[in-house]
Amino acid sequence: MAQLRIALAQVNPTVGDLGGNADKIVQWTRRAADAGAHLVAFPEMALTGYPVEDLALRASFVEASQRALAALARRLADEGLGGLPVVTGYLDRRTVGLVRSGQPAGAPLDAAAWLHGGEVLVRSAKHHLPNYGVFDEYRIFVRGDRLPVVRVHGVDVATVVCEDLWQDGGPVSVTGAAGAGLLLALNASPYERNKDDVRLDLCARRAREAGCALAYVNMVGGQDELVFDGDSVIVGADGTPLARAPQFTEHLLVSDLALPAADPSAEPGRTPVDALDGTTITVDRLVLSPDPLPAYPVEPQTVAEPLDDLAEVYAALVLGTRDYVRKNGFRSVVLGLSGGIDSALVATLASDAIGPENVHVILLPSRYSSEGSVVDAEELVKRQGLNARTVPIARMVEAFEEQLDLHGLAAENLQARIRANVWMAMSNEHGHLVLTGGNKSELATGYSTLYGDSAGGFGPIKDVFKLTVWELARWRNTQAGKSSPFLHLFAEEPIPEAIIRKEPSAELRPGQRDVDSLPEYTVLDPLLTDYVERDMGRAALLAAGHDPALVDRVIRLVDIAEYKRRQYPPGPKITPKNFGRDRRLPITNAWRER
Repeated sequence: MAQLRIALAQVNPTVGDLGGNADKIVQWTRRAADAGAHLVAFPEMALTGYPVEDLALRASFVEASQRALAALARRLADEGLGGLPVVTGYLDRRTVGLVRSGQPAGAPLDAAAWLHGGEVLVRSAKHHLPNYGVFDEYRIFVRGDRLPVVRVHGVDVATVVCEDLWQDGGPVSVTGAAGAGLLLALNASPYERNKDDVRLDLCARRAREAGCALAYVNMVGGQDELVFDGDSVIVGADGTPLARAPQFTEHLLVSDLALPAADPSAEPGRTPVDALDGTTITVDRLVLSPDPLPAYPVEPQTVAEPLDDLAEVYAALVLGTRDYVRKNGFRSVVLGLSGGIDSALVATLASDAIGPENVHVILLPSRYSSEGSVVDAEELVKRQGLNARTVPIARMVEAFEEQLDLHGLAAENLQARIRANVWMAMSNEHGHLVLTGGNKSELATGYSTLYGDSAGGFGPIKDVFKLTVWELARWRNTQAGKSSPFLHLFAEEPIPEAIIRKEPSAELRPGQRDVDSLPEYTVLDPLLTDYVERDMGRAALLAAGHDPALVDRVIRLVDIAEYKRRQYPPGPKITPKNFGRDRRLPITNAWRER
């Protein structure tokens, strides 16, 4: 057996910031060198950020990525880090003599490269291109067909990219035949609830199939609606977890591995091998350092405990909000604080994400606001130390009513739109990002006012059902007195219990309650999960035990609200199917479940 100290740099790049991302790669490579690592790996497309979407089709951006990669290799050498092999993801393209109809413009590649000694040693690209859920990679990439196998201190290390692990065949299926001692996977795998266990099982299965240890480095951070949770892991050839990084934070996972020494008869060069999916993969062998290292003392393995369910959901929402604010150049946020559970949770998430001193809330009482709601909102402001301003809207509403003869729903929505005008005005005046407070149950059923409570720049709980909103609020209160990378230290429970216990209401007419317009959330949310996230039709919903009259009512509410959802701001994805990148239905749509 040969020894190898590997470092997995679980970092948070920004899409398009080639210079900043290169700086980050250099900084974390230096940390890896200081830790005595013999190899350091970065996530998929760490140099460009991920996903780049249609930037991949822009020649100027692809060329900038190629230049940045070459410059990064030289810079690592100039700064004394050229002796440490660095593996990173970036954007490349295939040189094609003939442009084919239906092929992405420029033949872009979701690529990986080994850097050493100031040079780019070997390049490869993702073979399996996902085209489901949030992924559109057939649209923007062409497929890679190589498996690099680089010998480092006597160990053959193979490299694949993200989806290559998730699909059978391709490069992973020839890893065993190539005699690799370690399979290195570069990933930008978005978070969704309970995905961490699925990933760990996947890594264990692929390690056993390849017959070698597997090192899985994943991106961390928020990018528009996606959140990357890190949770990088190393498993042995038998699938046993050896090391694991924490979730939702940048981290360098350093691990000493005992790996099979490479077969000295395996010469450098390229060998085509038939993969299990019927494609041909070229095994690209390169010898960097042929001989194993002398034995050295190993360091203890780091195995971070995964977060419990509500903690990881909360952390994902905080990280997604923080990075959307930070990466888009905002320093502060503003939101309407009603005294209800949704705006209370959004304010708390914002406090945890960017600090309460950067959170501005506006209390906008109307003639229908209950005294309890105002008092509860003021109590939350006091507990969290938020910046607060009260702007009564009764006279504004009266001014509109003097000019317009409005009744019923039109009169109710007028109040919501006036409130939105106030916080949008504060955004324009002071440069705050407006946060919206709608939850997934409301978005699904259209229970929101277009250009009213749905107005804003980011929706932190857009993908959170109402029942989970309450669960998260209760969980957050149990963390009072604690701090972490995603929790601000509050001396007392940040959300008043009265807000959590209060029956939900939009307070747009006397005595209004959510149940006047919607079913009880204990009944509604499970039905929405089956219809929206599992794509069950009417017959399947009835077979699952849902009430027929309720099924018909909810299907209608969901279907006619598509135009509203299309105009809602982005928000962090935490479920298998969010409104936005995941679920894409036509607005003009005559199909109805019957």
